[in-house]
Amino acid sequence: MTLTQSPPIIQQPAARTVGRSYQSIAFMLVVSLLMLGGIGGRLAYLQLVEGNRNRQLAENNRIRLIPKQPERGKILDRGGSILAGSRLSHSVFLWPLARKQSEWPATLNRLSQILQIPEAEIQKRLEQAGYTSPYLVRIARGVSPAQVTALAEYSSEMEGVEVDAEAVRYYPHGDLAAHVLGYTGEMSDEELEKRKDEGYRLGDVIGQMGVESAYEKQLRGEWGGQQVEVDGMGQVVRILGEKQTQAGRDVRLTLDLKLQKAAETALGDRKGAIVAMDPNNGAVLAMVSRPAFDPNLFSTRITDAQWQRLQSEDHPFVNRAVQGYPPASTFKIVTTTAAIESNKYSPDTVLNTYPSITVGGIEFGDWNRAGFGVLGFAGALKWSSDTFFYQIAMGIGDQTLIPWTRRYGFGQKTGIELPEEAAGLVPDDAWKRKELGEGWYLGDTVNMSIGQGFLQSTPLQVAVMFAVPANGGYKVKPHLFKDNEAARNWRESLQLRPETVDVLRAGLREVVDGGTGAALNVSTIPPTAGKSGTAEDFGRESHTWFGAYAPLDKPQVLVVAFGENSGGGGGSFAAPMVRQVLEAYFNPKKTVNQAAAIEPVLTD
Repeated sequence: MTLTQSPPIIQQPAARTVGRSYQSIAFMLVVSLLMLGGIGGRLAYLQLVEGNRNRQLAENNRIRLIPKQPERGKILDRGGSILAGSRLSHSVFLWPLARKQSEWPATLNRLSQILQIPEAEIQKRLEQAGYTSPYLVRIARGVSPAQVTALAEYSSEMEGVEVDAEAVRYYPHGDLAAHVLGYTGEMSDEELEKRKDEGYRLGDVIGQMGVESAYEKQLRGEWGGQQVEVDGMGQVVRILGEKQTQAGRDVRLTLDLKLQKAAETALGDRKGAIVAMDPNNGAVLAMVSRPAFDPNLFSTRITDAQWQRLQSEDHPFVNRAVQGYPPASTFKIVTTTAAIESNKYSPDTVLNTYPSITVGGIEFGDWNRAGFGVLGFAGALKWSSDTFFYQIAMGIGDQTLIPWTRRYGFGQKTGIELPEEAAGLVPDDAWKRKELGEGWYLGDTVNMSIGQGFLQSTPLQVAVMFAVPANGGYKVKPHLFKDNEAARNWRESLQLRPETVDVLRAGLREVVDGGTGAALNVSTIPPTAGKSGTAEDFGRESHTWFGAYAPLDKPQVLVVAFGENSGGGGGSFAAPMVRQVLEAYFNPKKTVNQAAAIEPVLTD
């Protein structure tokens, strides 16, 4: 059997693959280069473009900067009682660097709902600080316990939000002495721009009026802070560095808390002002203005509703003790001084008085429409005769009366440490031509002699005027800052002749001893001297005044009370308030009651 052998299988050579391998390698190389280039570009971007922020974010995981606000200095009365201090309260802060800008909107929306603050307002504060700022930015003060609880409940949404306790301003007596103390509040953008070179920062609290503003540098203190290391949960691991805060310095005032309370009670809800002062050195013992406000409202965020309510209450922020009004017949002290010191009238001058006097075709009446017969200076002050002083004014003229008015301190600020003080106005020919386009008439001098016309003076300036006869002829500088300087450093002599002082003192005593100030002729206070005044305010009720000092032989205190558009007369409206304050001064242990309206027989 013959076997047939199969032919051998011949393998065909495969297709060429060399070129294809090179293409694959090239493709892979290009892809690799692109990937490496992308990674390198990203690294370059992260290092060069966002390097600073990323380094801060990395550091943020471990290091925090926690600024600490200093406690504001206290404001004390002359005996050391606290008029303004601090209390602990919760505040809410944002830490801009803790999150990316795109991550903040949802958090701000939630904060707005909890804190009842417009979201745009919080957003603006965050943008002002800058999204890469390492400092905490305060967005709310005085947060309620309920709000603190709500923030804790939403803590998972609140990365970059912190709630801390800090000291806020506290006024333990509410609106007592509000216009003197002022209030504090966060700086506006405009204030920050003006004062950033002084070391202020966004969110700083600053004195906004009164003593808080005047003594800002002493009260403010210096910021401190901590640099701390935290763990992944945000808990402090250790303190890396610390700068201690420096509390503000305390400021002690000349105010007497008990006398201030008495003056507040005496004025009550009446619109006006009361000033009590040491006539020997100008130390202000009490200063009240009504209506008032509670400065505690500004220690937290004041709502629009609260602000609108305050604005509708007849200008409660105006300190009427340092605003100008016609001084009325209290000004007859200056007219008497000018007459005797000019040598145009002797201290023994006697004049007949009349129901009215006509000057330049205008009738100027006496307040009682009858006159008081023949009077000297003391009697004219006692009865506050207008026609007596009209004649005096016609005799001395404006060239004598106006300079003496200015020597008494009218028409210029007293220098008290209150930014809101007005200078008042002493008109003259130049002023009248500029403002009214006409010259000075004799009738203007006549009107001015009894504290009417264009003359404007503040209750504080009137107190300075009363101090002159009280202390024997010295013009004092009112002040609120208590120190140990001698009285002579707070006053200057007007170089009055002894007989001038004697006439003033005699006349002011007669006012109380049977004249228009009979409301003060009581046994509850030492012998007192004073003067009433009633100023016309055309179209509205009259303003009323009374000023007095005691004891008569060696005065320790003077009090000026002013009623704005109160109606009535100075002797009936203002004098009882003065008496009540004097009673509190000389009988400090006695309970002070609301002043009763005592109607003397005569008034002015």
